[in-house]
Formats: sequence, structure tokens, C-alpha cells
Amino acid sequence: MHEYSIAYDLYTTARKAALEHNAILITRVSVGIGEMAMASQDQLQFLFEVIVADDPLFAGTKLECTSIPRATRCVCGYAGDEIYVCPSCGALPELVSGREILVTNVEIEVAET
Repeated sequence: MHEYSIAYDLYTTARKAALEHNAILITRVSVGIGEMAMASQDQLQFLFEVIVADDPLFAGTKLECTSIPRATRCVCGYAGDEIYVCPSCGALPELVSGREILVTNVEIEVAET
């Protein structure tokens, strides 16, 4: 279950970013998950909630997951989403996006000074 390590990485990334900006609360963590990342969004949601449960910085934090579509390209010039055989020349296209898992935004609250 690699989703646990992914959820923990999301937690540490968001926590570090929030602390660097003097946050008192993290309200939302937005994550892009590639279609080919082989990670279950439901499991990530559940595990993230379990990991942050005892951290007051994450009280009420929402994990917002969006899907990143796969994209491929081929040496012949083809660009699209075919992952097994290039429809133009029959070669194996290169996957250029769709495997990544990225924290795209961390919304925080800071103390008024």
C-alpha cells in the first residue's frame, strides 16, 4: 500500500510550506494525481485524514484531489494520449505527463498582526 507513503509525503510537504509562512491553520491542500500514477484517490483521502488527525495545524483541512490526464509524444511528431502504440508510426510513445503526484496549492490562515 504505497498510498500511505504518498499521503505522508503530502502531509509533510503541506506542513513545511505552512510553517515557512507562519500559518496557524491549513484549510486546504490541493493535489494533482496523474492518471498513470497508480494511486487511489479514495485511499489517499482516507490515509491523509488518519495522518493529520492529531495535528492541530490540520484541524478541518480538506484534501482536494484532481486528476492529471496522461499525455504522450513520439519521435515521429505524434502528441496525444495513446500509451502503447503510436497511431502514426507504430512505435512506443513516451509518457510525458500523467505519472506525477503534485501538491499544487496549500491554503493557510495566518495570525493577524
